[in-house]
Amino acid sequence: MPTTIAVDAMGSDRAPKPEVEGAILAARHYDVEVLLVGKEDVIRGELDLHPFWRRLSIRIVNAREVVGMQEKAAQAMRSKRDSSLRVGLRLVRDGKAAGFVTAGNTGAAMATAKMVLGAIPGVDRPALAAVFPTAQGTATILIDVGANVDSKPQNLQQFAIMGDIYFRSIFGGRFPSAEHPRVGLLSIGEEESKGNELTRESYKLIRELPLNFVGNVEGRDLYNGKADVLVCDGFVGNVALKISEGMVETVRFLLKQSLQATISSQVGYLLSRKAFADFKKRLDYSEYGGAPLLGLKGVCIVSHGSSNSNAIKNAVRVAMEFANSQLNDVIQERIAAASKNLNNHVSDAATAGPLGSGLV
Repeated sequence: MPTTIAVDAMGSDRAPKPEVEGAILAARHYDVEVLLVGKEDVIRGELDLHPFWRRLSIRIVNAREVVGMQEKAAQAMRSKRDSSLRVGLRLVRDGKAAGFVTAGNTGAAMATAKMVLGAIPGVDRPALAAVFPTAQGTATILIDVGANVDSKPQNLQQFAIMGDIYFRSIFGGRFPSAEHPRVGLLSIGEEESKGNELTRESYKLIRELPLNFVGNVEGRDLYNGKADVLVCDGFVGNVALKISEGMVETVRFLLKQSLQATISSQVGYLLSRKAFADFKKRLDYSEYGGAPLLGLKGVCIVSHGSSNSNAIKNAVRVAMEFANSQLNDVIQERIAAASKNLNNHVSDAATAGPLGSGLV
């Protein structure tokens, strides 16, 4: 039976074109039914540019309102009760869809998802987890990449647990480190004393978890494979994400420009087109689809606002795989266990006397 995934058809910068085209690609390539959520007449007009769409598992769910990229999350959440964002998340809450994909306003998606779906017990704030390729041919997960611009140490502690679980889930059996992912805290130096107050306090909390914690890591470690999971607050993570996207575009442009500069390099380019295409694909954000909001009682995938049809197609795939993996159940179990262990640890430390009071 196909997995049903709802897609916010009004979310991206060029909506609904990439959402419609991505839904068509997903319905053709995966065992899914896609529910396109948004203004029905607008969606149908775009769909009708593809006459064969009626033969695919695609349906339209009407939503009269749209949350714009510039709107404040709290205001949009309160005032637009029939937005494509809210309607789509209600489909997940009510069991009519297994997951939801949006390339819209990230802040509004975070706030609305937390309100409509609710957070897993023990998770204060859901977090966005993004996948990056490494020089070793493996991958690194960066969490959080934009859901929370202001975080507390206990939030980063929870991000570490969720990032560890997510890495095990999607890379188990593929990478040697997947059984015991190396979890690092993104900071400005490897020493425990380096960083700001948030990273120093977070270091203490993450160290107490039953994880393979490798301590502080630096920005360059995002791509060198030193750690499998990099933990940070959403402000730092989003800056790292956007810098990475800009760097990838610049490298691709400069490389292509150099390869086409002279006759000899043009010949080399023709001979190495496949390698260049493979290089481009490995660094193409659209191949990763979107970042899951971890810590929710439901599946919500957030894609880039400039997503193309390929990104939407892959975001639907990520939502389908996430839903079928029952990953939220695992996160809930691990968060509960970690909270219990830490509470016991604090209780034992408090009983031991004043020296134990500074552990958390």
